[in-house]
Order: sequence, then structure tokens, then C-alpha cells
Amino acid sequence: MAKLTKNQKLALAKYDKDATYTLADAARIVKDITTSKFDASVDIDVRLGVDPRKANQMVRGIVTLPHGTGKTVSVLVLCTPEKEEEAKAAGADYVGLDEYIQKIKEGWTDVDVIITMPSIMPKVGSWPHTWSTRTYAKPQDRYRYNGCRQSCAGSESR
Repeated sequence: MAKLTKNQKLALAKYDKDATYTLADAARIVKDITTSKFDASVDIDVRLGVDPRKANQMVRGIVTLPHGTGKTVSVLVLCTPEKEEEAKAAGADYVGLDEYIQKIKEGWTDVDVIITMPSIMPKVGSWPHTWSTRTYAKPQDRYRYNGCRQSCAGSESR
């Protein structure tokens, strides 16, 4: 077995391996024993008492965090002037049409999500070339703006 470091020994001394902790106590202990200088992630294992080999007992799903992920998302809505007030009331950061289309064609990419109307789609058909200069973590993130996945899917091979 590998030799334990000083920090590992200090962390092991702060909790009892055989004890059962409540969620609040476990979170407090994790915060006490962390030595990283960044916000690390925590994995939780839960015994559900199911047999994953049986099809009717498979457990799959996702969890939405109650306070989100902490990242603020900027939203651009491309719509007709009649729908601008509705988009602003819904919480859009940027609302407009022709001025934002021109800004994006000039290279503006300071927005995370773009929502548009089906009638606007012919105006945004050339965007994959504009947005391809932006660096993405995954190739599918290139098509994050709403509705453009259908019209832009044939313009680039995936």
C-alpha cells in the first residue's frame, strides 16, 4: 500500500470511517478536509437496493441543483418588434433583430444562448461560419442556439 501524505493523515483523523453522517454533517466534513484551492466536485454513492442487471430496476436520471450551477447565462432573443416586450418580460438580456444579426456577423459572440422565431431562421442561415471561430468544449455546443440545429445541421458534417 502507498504511503499516506501528511494532508491525507490529517483528513483521515477528522472523521470516523465507520460512522454514518447526515448530509449536513457530511458536507461540513468535506469542507473541513479539502486542501484544494478551487471548488472541487463531490461524488455521492447511494445504495438503492436494486439489481441493475434487471431491466425493470434500472435507475437513470439527472438532478437539477436548487441554486443552479452558479454560472450566469446571457440570453439573446431575435424577434420581431411586436414580440420584444414579451421577450424582455421573460428575462432576456438582449432583444432585437437586425442590429444583433449585424453584430454577430461582425464577430460578436458575448452571448451564451440565442432564441429565435421560425420566421427569422432564413436570416441566420450563415451563422455556423461566424460561430465556428469561437472555441467550444464539445462540438455539439456549436449548435446551442435554439432552433438553428435543424437548419444548420446539413451545413457542416458532425
